[in-house]
Amino acid sequence: MNKEILRLAIPNIISNISVPLLSSVDTALMGRLSELHIGAVGIGSMIFNFIYWNFGFLRMGTTGLTAQAYGARNDGVLAHTLGRALLVVMVVAAGLLLFQWPFGQASFYLMNTAGEQKALVAEYFYIRIWAAPATLGLYAFMGWFFGMQNAIYPLLLTVVINAVNIVLSFYFVQYLGMDVDGAAYGTVAAQYCGLLLAVGLFYYRYSYLLPHFRQAALIQWDKLKKFLSINADIFLRTLALTAAFAFFYSESSAQGDMVLAANTILLQFLNWMSYGVDGFAFASESLAGKYKGASDGPKTHRAIRLSFIWGMGLALLFSLGYWFFGTALLRVFTNQPDVLAAARPLLFWMALFPLFGTPCYLWDGVFIGLTAARAMRNSMILAFVIFIAAYFATLPLGNNGLWLTLLLFLFARGGIQHWMYWRRGLELR
Repeated sequence: MNKEILRLAIPNIISNISVPLLSSVDTALMGRLSELHIGAVGIGSMIFNFIYWNFGFLRMGTTGLTAQAYGARNDGVLAHTLGRALLVVMVVAAGLLLFQWPFGQASFYLMNTAGEQKALVAEYFYIRIWAAPATLGLYAFMGWFFGMQNAIYPLLLTVVINAVNIVLSFYFVQYLGMDVDGAAYGTVAAQYCGLLLAVGLFYYRYSYLLPHFRQAALIQWDKLKKFLSINADIFLRTLALTAAFAFFYSESSAQGDMVLAANTILLQFLNWMSYGVDGFAFASESLAGKYKGASDGPKTHRAIRLSFIWGMGLALLFSLGYWFFGTALLRVFTNQPDVLAAARPLLFWMALFPLFGTPCYLWDGVFIGLTAARAMRNSMILAFVIFIAAYFATLPLGNNGLWLTLLLFLFARGGIQHWMYWRRGLELR
């Protein structure tokens, strides 16, 4: 079982660690310009996180259903799960492109942008929004590959996407003299390169599933209803999650450009940690789903337990790394002395987040594999209520209060999910 976990987790960790490069590279490039540019890309990235994370069900729901079909060895369900996910992708992407202007204007208002900063955020947004079809399509393909117990293809896709993004963004900003627009164009091009590769990889390895595909089955109401129901619960869960992080960014912006710049950089630390431990969360998604689909309860429980042991071990390494090398890591993102001075006193929070925040990421993987979407939704809503209450209770602490609030939010998520699993076990829904 440990070998199986590591076979899935190690490629996922490498893949996931490279995911934050999409925003980390942009942040580092802007960090050589000014705190205004850092904040603009930070807000722009958060807007897209808010949009795309809310459609993260296209990956998460697809993984759980695919893994269970894989465990049950049902090729027809495997083919139709991907087909339904791509059908939803087309509808959602068309809506985002059609309504991009009101989405953008509402986002700029909610994120407290104004003046020159608003102009930079708008420039970034209205370029990067055209990556929506590719980004969402990749969600569906990656979720399906994970469900097929294939961690190599997502790794390959992520490496290619990030390599293209780094090269093009660096070229646009450093050699063509562009700023936020160069970072946005690099991301758009990278996403479409990734989507083309995903389609090619599917045809290369899984074309044997195409004869099982039936158009009528794709829109069979009872199956489509189950797919949409699971994804609707995950959507509501993710809406609460992104609302918490958007609120964090908004309040950071309200405290001034310097606080926003420091918090934008420190959130990259949290991103690296979360994507790292998500390697074991993704492994638990694949394995919990597979063994549940095969109706093997003992192996399902064992996969969950061992995924937690490995995940918390990695979290400890992140904590130690941030504690001892935090200042050096800050210099990767910016050489602005005032930004460094604002961020350095907050580094101790970065050492706490891996230990107290990791359980909720691991439980998310377990719940996705079990397709316990309703339980995921309810635990997130309860944690969000705690988040809002903690924010008002810690207002006198200023920016430290914001970080404490975010830490309590992640810790509450994990605690609630643990209680739910303790009560219902594999019968979670």
